[in-house]
Amino acid sequence: MYQQNALAQITPENCYWMPVWENEVVTFALSNKDEAEVLEFLAERPIHTVAMAGFIRDNGLVSEFHRGTFYGCRDASGKLEGVALIGHSILLETRTSRALMAFAQVAKNCTTTHLIMGEEHRIAEFLNYYSDGGQELRLACTEVLFELTWPIQVLKEVTKLRLGTIDDLDLIVPVHAQMSFEESGVNPLVKDPDGFRKRCARRLEQNRTYVWVEDGKLIFKADIISETPDAAYLEGIWVNPDYSGQGYALRCLSQLSKTLLQRSRSICLLTNVKNSSAQKLYKRAGFKVRGIYDSIFLKPSPAPCLESSLIN
Repeated sequence: MYQQNALAQITPENCYWMPVWENEVVTFALSNKDEAEVLEFLAERPIHTVAMAGFIRDNGLVSEFHRGTFYGCRDASGKLEGVALIGHSILLETRTSRALMAFAQVAKNCTTTHLIMGEEHRIAEFLNYYSDGGQELRLACTEVLFELTWPIQVLKEVTKLRLGTIDDLDLIVPVHAQMSFEESGVNPLVKDPDGFRKRCARRLEQNRTYVWVEDGKLIFKADIISETPDAAYLEGIWVNPDYSGQGYALRCLSQLSKTLLQRSRSICLLTNVKNSSAQKLYKRAGFKVRGIYDSIFLKPSPAPCLESSLIN
């Protein structure tokens, strides 16, 4: 159906001409000089691209913190048709099927991808191009995308909800690791304990983790994975089981949302379609369903990834 034309390769080595149907597209590793153009492209659909846009705002287009490489896909006139992060995670924003196809060919060269995540229909199409030669699928999860905008419900203040500090790291790491294990089936404290701990610590240093700690016990936590003027993306929302059912999670989430909406136009998050209690919480907090996502976890391959760089 589709074959990459090796004779049409151009320099540098990470650029490929991708003949598709009647036209051609070029897929290439982005550099920091492309940042303004890429952010403008991603801003067209902010709640779907907040993760990539936030990573770029935090670190630039080229950074070891991405644990992968940002690629662009242009048509014959030079217009962007897609942007993708390919490495430990694969995140995609495309305008055309041929851009998805082109990114799938590049992604096959990376054999250490852990996660492919995106809108249900896009991921289904991407896998059609990727599965022949890509890593094997290990686990598939369907998730609901929620969004919150003004106005929000005003609830009783949680006075002890605050930004976490590095002193909270030992409380946060095991909780976040357990959440990751429950979602992906991989325990990061077994696979990469030092790297996982460093990533949790960096998030604290960036003022991206909110906590409520009482008498040395973690009661609530939430992580701001990515933040732009258009959207903030939350993850890792957790309440101590000893305090569940008492309204604390709703109060903390509403209070955090009020804070974030003072600097971003909306807040978005994903939750597993099977997690009915979380969906109920988010709806009570005023979040609305905006879409369905797929998270595809892959089997690791023994071959090294050809990507040149190293995100969470």
